Amino acid sequence: MSDVKYKVIVGLEIHVQLATRTKMFCGCALSFGEEPNSRVCPVCMGMPGSLPVMNKKAVEYSILAGLALNCRIAGFTKWDRKSYYYPDLPKNYQISQYDLPLCSDGFIEVGGEGGKLKRIRIRRAHLEEDAGKNMHTAGFSQVDLNRAGTPLLEIVTEPDMNSAAEVRSLAVELQRIVRYLGISEANMQQGHTRFEPNINLVIEKGGQEYKTAIVEVKNLNSFKALERSVEYETARQLDDFMETGRTMQMGNKSTRGWDDVNQVTVLQREKEEAHDYRYFPDPDLVPVQMSEADIERIKASLCELPLQRQARYITEFNLSDYDAGVLTADRATSDFFDEAIAAGGVPKRVCNLLTQTGLRLANEKGCGIAELGFSSGAVVELSKMVENGTVNASVASTILEEMAKSDKSPQEIAEELNLLQKSDAGELELIVDEVIAANTQAVEDAKSGGKKTKKAQGFLLGQVMQKTKGQANPKIVSEIMAKKLG
Repeated sequence: MSDVKYKVIVGLEIHVQLATRTKMFCGCALSFGEEPNSRVCPVCMGMPGSLPVMNKKAVEYSILAGLALNCRIAGFTKWDRKSYYYPDLPKNYQISQYDLPLCSDGFIEVGGEGGKLKRIRIRRAHLEEDAGKNMHTAGFSQVDLNRAGTPLLEIVTEPDMNSAAEVRSLAVELQRIVRYLGISEANMQQGHTRFEPNINLVIEKGGQEYKTAIVEVKNLNSFKALERSVEYETARQLDDFMETGRTMQMGNKSTRGWDDVNQVTVLQREKEEAHDYRYFPDPDLVPVQMSEADIERIKASLCELPLQRQARYITEFNLSDYDAGVLTADRATSDFFDEAIAAGGVPKRVCNLLTQTGLRLANEKGCGIAELGFSSGAVVELSKMVENGTVNASVASTILEEMAKSDKSPQEIAEELNLLQKSDAGELELIVDEVIAANTQAVEDAKSGGKKTKKAQGFLLGQVMQKTKGQANPKIVSEIMAKKLG
């Protein structure tokens, strides 16, 4: 296949469950893991004569997301019925938005090749209601309608991504954004966020260009499955073209599911076109009209977005891209870090404490850093103790662990556990003299200026640390040692 070149083309559809208290068009509470069919009413069960009422908060959340995604917000939009039959859709239609989406023509920036940002265009972001859930067991199927009517924001990108890594990067960034905004928990294990990539290839062969038929992979609920499904489809479509020569003109768009056990996509059905759904305006719902004042009011609640905050940490605090990314992965952690810096914390010291020990403790306890029990002020105090040599970085980790167990200050914990560094030059000089007297060969090597010098100096420093049980201030010891060894 040396004469064959190809380019992967991927657009992504993302369904985000909004964190409202009630469903999109009725007053049923939204709650995960409840008894099947215990969160339903005549509206979300599609009973004849029941009338929907729009959830205002869901509309405001959607506009907030649209603003964060640099979209144009529609001053006028409406609701449409998308007709299809499926057991978990009790009305036999879904209330959605067709030709007048709430948000459109936006973009999102994600990390691309070489660390550069790549702009992915957002075609539209519209509101709709979710269907219920089919549960299949041996011999029969059941339907749980607790999820029916849940407000979903469907975000549709343009086909601007050209690798599985870019698709994953966009999905991760989008999850960060909706969590920062507080409009969704975006918990993929609970179905709050679902991804559906649309994948095809542009193939060059023998001076001709061919396009494979678009495949939509349905309902992926993990970044790993999303990335691997794109990788698999890329290889499958290329192999299929080389074997059959099938192109977009020869086959309709199809949908496939992801078999996580075998790591393959599986054909489900030929994809319906828009006219197959028989869209028409919902006669039971009035159109949505948003004034400039309404949009400005919602815009006022926009926060600093994760990518912007990450860039600020790199430029303002000189953090690495990795550390800045870890801190901004979660808004509560990032806010905690900002509070600590505002209170006088040394950025790199605070960062190390939070990203190394703090996150480990939070993962062990299944909570966020802000919920571990210590304040940002206490972390600032600890970071200053490391900075001025009162304790070393290793000991600081131990102190932070103890801070999560009690309300004692870092200084109190360090004193109780005898963790304070020895910085008395006179006391340390005596210990250095003892070490020098007991290790004549290492002293000669350290003075030689040869290849063994650095190793010998490290050995002698280690002996001092051993004698002081790790409590000697290494900076002061190194200064004393340098004078003694000339």
